[in-house]
Amino acid sequence: MIAESNTIETLEIPSELKNISLVESLIDRVCDKLKINEEIYGNILIAVTEAVNNAIIHGNCFVKESPVLIEVTDNGSRIGFSVYDKGEGFNFNNIPDPTSPENIEKENGRGIFLIRNLSDELIFENQGKTTKIFFNYA
Repeated sequence: MIAESNTIETLEIPSELKNISLVESLIDRVCDKLKINEEIYGNILIAVTEAVNNAIIHGNCFVKESPVLIEVTDNGSRIGFSVYDKGEGFNFNNIPDPTSPENIEKENGRGIFLIRNLSDELIFENQGKTTKIFFNYA
């Protein structure tokens, strides 16, 4: 039986990159509270800040009046981060592979690849306006 997850923190930020520091503080706080080990903490920090960057840049197009909401859930062995934006969404089933020869030298397009490889589970909902990232820690 899978334990039910509870929301342990939420944070809403204006869509400005300077607010990534608030997201980092949130991650520090919840990882410290749950005693998450350093390796998983590093994965969480990179994956979640990348998802928030994507929400600010691609989802909300830097419109600071369009907030990004981050919700953190925990069930005692698995922490989840949900990132919500107000954008148009995107086709998450058709993301170019950044490791393919035609994309390898491109400067962007690696964010979702990173998130997928650093997390234990990645789910897109609401036409891509919601990104849910999960990490097993116990």
